[in-house]
Amino acid sequence: MSEADENSTVAARITEAIAERIIAGALKPDMPLRQDHVAREFNSSHVPVREAFRQLEAQHLVIALPRRGVRVAPLDAGSVREISEMRAALEVVALRHAAPRLTPAHLARIELALIEGDNAETLQEFEAANRAFHQALVMPCAMPRLLASLDGLQRANSRLVFAMGHSSGWRPRSNQDHRLILGALRARDIEQACSLLARHIQTIERLTAPAT
Repeated sequence: MSEADENSTVAARITEAIAERIIAGALKPDMPLRQDHVAREFNSSHVPVREAFRQLEAQHLVIALPRRGVRVAPLDAGSVREISEMRAALEVVALRHAAPRLTPAHLARIELALIEGDNAETLQEFEAANRAFHQALVMPCAMPRLLASLDGLQRANSRLVFAMGHSSGWRPRSNQDHRLILGALRARDIEQACSLLARHIQTIERLTAPAT
């Protein structure tokens, strides 16, 4: 493996590790990230660390500020609103294209994610099931660019879920919105499913929006 390939592999590993920490809330908003500390932890040079920081910035998980360096991106009301409005628009577009292609196997996968969410006993289990539910809804849309955008937005949403759960305390519960969306899809009522999905995402914004 060439040095460039090795640096790229290490950068990807650092990116994923730090991204997961930010999403899960282990790294708090505005926390500084220092190149030398990260390089030491991953036993790497500064080259892959700088590349990892660039990738994390592209994912809107960190920000680079003059004289303040690289820091974990904030979770303010503006960020929450942006994530919610983009998800509500793009996920509904994806569902509108996916719904006519949903097979019994697709619907079973959606239902399994719903059940796993209902049975979740930890915030981590709930978040994974929630992410799986929303991914299963839109996967058949056959629009790879749209799915890639939604994947990034879903990761951002996962960060909101963890932040809300850690701050307010999370308890196991069923998700009635998910059940209603699945019911509309089983009835082949695409417009109702899209309307329910948009309302569901907008409800999440109200629940997770930081106090101003």
